[in-house]
Amino acid sequence: MSEKPVSDLQGMLAGMQPELHSEAYRFLSVPLEDAKADWIGEPFALIRESEGATIVAAVHDPVEDAPLFARITLMVHSALEGVGLTATVSSALADAGVACNIIAGFYHDHLFVPWDRRLEALSILRQLSKDARR
Repeated sequence: MSEKPVSDLQGMLAGMQPELHSEAYRFLSVPLEDAKADWIGEPFALIRESEGATIVAAVHDPVEDAPLFARITLMVHSALEGVGLTATVSSALADAGVACNIIAGFYHDHLFVPWDRRLEALSILRQLSKDARR
């Protein structure tokens, strides 16, 4: 990718281009020694914490009572040193009562929102981006 990272808040918001993925995801907690178990498959994210490993994976067999999340990727190549994107996005969603868990990648930010509110979250993000382009 040759695109230079965007670091100013206005530019990051204007260029978000939120993309909703079709798969449902879930967050799992496993002991650290199980973080590379074959049954996990290829997780979207693996986060090691002192209490255990958090795995974010696409759902193939939904578990009863396990919350499902939708992944929305902000397609702007936001700089890791950029200030305010996460706060602005999470505040806009929080104002609407939409929970949001954000994982930052090198190129993009990935938002995990409740599955049943994914379209509402996408609409909020698109409006936020549109407003930043004015």
